[in-house]
Amino acid sequence: MDVWQLVLVGLVLLLGLLGVLVPGVPGQAIVWAGVLWWALTDTTRPAWGVLIGATALSLLNQALRPLLPARRARGTGAPRRTVLTGGIAAIVGFFVVPVLGGILGFVGGVYGAERVRLGSHRAGLAATRTVMRTAGYSLLVELFACLLVVGAWLGVVVAG
Repeated sequence: MDVWQLVLVGLVLLLGLLGVLVPGVPGQAIVWAGVLWWALTDTTRPAWGVLIGATALSLLNQALRPLLPARRARGTGAPRRTVLTGGIAAIVGFFVVPVLGGILGFVGGVYGAERVRLGSHRAGLAATRTVMRTAGYSLLVELFACLLVVGAWLGVVVAG
């Protein structure tokens, strides 16, 4: 697989990560399709291992979805940019502080956006709890699953 095709696969995976944050966009399916494209082109054992892992993680995420609260971002009273800020902070945090940074980045991003919007620590913390209860947990689980897949893909690509 040449460099330009790897860049395109990386862009598809990034589009899938951002798609998780936008309602109605099948971000997880886009991430899986990007890994499938890469694995069909680069037919090595690690590539197929990442595809199998991505498939298993996607199926597990779909099985857990009914157990988590439904995404009702509008019911929180927080603007959509709060969830987007948390999601982008999770993506950055995942790669800055591997794995745990995704969770810390999401919660920290939501808190930071709400603190700026509402103006106080107490109100920001209360709004963060509300966002996490109504929309955050299900979004975080799906985003974290996609981040694990992208992290595994990136690890295999960098390792060669």
